[in-house]
Amino acid sequence: MSRVLVTGAAGFLGSHLCEALLEDGHEVLGMDNGFSGRNQNLDDFFYHDDFSFVDHDVTEFIHVSGELDAVFHLASLASPVFYRDYQIKTLKVGALGTHKTLGLAKEKDATYLFTSTSEVYGDPEVNPQPEDYRGNVDCYGPRSCYDESKRYGEALVRTYRDEHDMDVCVARIFNTYGPRIRLDDGRVIPNFVKQALTGQDLTVYGDGEQTRSFCYVDDMIDGLLALYESGVDEPVNIGNPDERTINELAEVIVELTGSSSGITNEPLPPHDPEVRRPDISKARSEIGLKPSVGLQNELKRSIEYFQEEMENAE
Repeated sequence: MSRVLVTGAAGFLGSHLCEALLEDGHEVLGMDNGFSGRNQNLDDFFYHDDFSFVDHDVTEFIHVSGELDAVFHLASLASPVFYRDYQIKTLKVGALGTHKTLGLAKEKDATYLFTSTSEVYGDPEVNPQPEDYRGNVDCYGPRSCYDESKRYGEALVRTYRDEHDMDVCVARIFNTYGPRIRLDDGRVIPNFVKQALTGQDLTVYGDGEQTRSFCYVDDMIDGLLALYESGVDEPVNIGNPDERTINELAEVIVELTGSSSGITNEPLPPHDPEVRRPDISKARSEIGLKPSVGLQNELKRSIEYFQEEMENAE
């Protein structure tokens, strides 16, 4: 058994990671300040003998008693709704939060895993995006608070690795979905499902021919754990290369929900990527990533979760 810290533990990905680590026999210390995470995400394991929770903001000094074998830094305002409305806080979590958690990992001689994002590639000019692609990011644009917070975080991780000989991992996460993601998250799948279940038209931005590649949360967690165990200290794309247009996604969700919803087109937000697909050659060879391709089955599980969420909110 190892003792690990997970920041952003009450978030979508953080809660799933905590649960998987507990199932694997680790002692887990979950940390979250509740800004975008939700305590209900912890309900299934909050009273587990090997889980403890700390209410703390990672941008402030972090003290943890005892030994730590790993620090998984997932704290982030990854939702477009949150990082649009709280841009300074987003930058602080990516910069100060990463600095504080790296300092803790250094003190404890712990392996450090940083969750970066496909947004470091910006609006890519190559498709799919390999890890050696440097991206097309506007550092002064409307999405820059999130993009640049993660790019800076990666630079910090690399510098701590080189200057302090730390064991580090960097996961560039591509679009992920599944249970525990917030209905008001602002990303396309919860938006579409909520609209379909309430009979509203699905809002498609632009002509809907822009593409995304969606990874189910179980595959993402398997990828993060495999990366942690691999010893690979360079960035690795983790996602599913199954690329779909937004129009295709809308059609699948309308079909699965049995909705009579139509489509309403709105102007495409500035700098919204036209394509997004991970090149996972490195993940396949280095960490054995094998994402599933069952979009419909996994969407069904997500829709059931959202239905229950909406019923509980009534």
